[in-house]
Amino acid sequence: MGTCPEYIVEHMHNYLDGDISREHEQELKKHLQECSACQQHMHELSDTIAFVKSAAQVETPKNLEAMIMAQLPKPKTRFGVQKWLRQHPFLIAAAVFCLFMSAALFSHFNDDQQFSVTKQPNLVVDGQTVIVPKGEVVKGDIVVRNGDIVVEGEVDGNITVINGRYMASTAMVSGQIDEINESFEWLWYKVKTLVNDVFTLDTTIVDE
Repeated sequence: MGTCPEYIVEHMHNYLDGDISREHEQELKKHLQECSACQQHMHELSDTIAFVKSAAQVETPKNLEAMIMAQLPKPKTRFGVQKWLRQHPFLIAAAVFCLFMSAALFSHFNDDQQFSVTKQPNLVVDGQTVIVPKGEVVKGDIVVRNGDIVVEGEVDGNITVINGRYMASTAMVSGQIDEINESFEWLWYKVKTLVNDVFTLDTTIVDE
């Protein structure tokens, strides 16, 4: 990707923003078919945007403080606690951060049962089922939460289904398809998205 023209990256951002001309869109698609590195970069950008669109406000559990305190080592004396904390400040900070994030993500996954879907044209919503009709082309990523998606047409982007199912027969999906139905899968999805975002930023800086 380091040898690819800089305007290709600009085309990617314009495409994801929905602000790309037809000529540049065709040029971008042709380049992605020929360059696997740029194709991977495009998928990572799409995953990041899908996460941002689907993420809701995370509320921390009421018993978070008790959970954190329960995980801390129980010293024999007060002096021992103070000494241990002084010797391992970074370990304590990392443990508290991990507990906070894990508890918040698990709570959000289990409590949020409301159906939602990314707003995209050409989508048909029937109850808690999202349908991409036959003959229709949806350009952009689709995130379905607490519902199912049936793809009979074509999706030019990624599909993420949270607490639901993906169903298709002869459908065409240009991006990745992820089904997240367990708390640990949800946590892994969040971690993977953040890691991809970090590596994408690092790759962009190196290329520049």
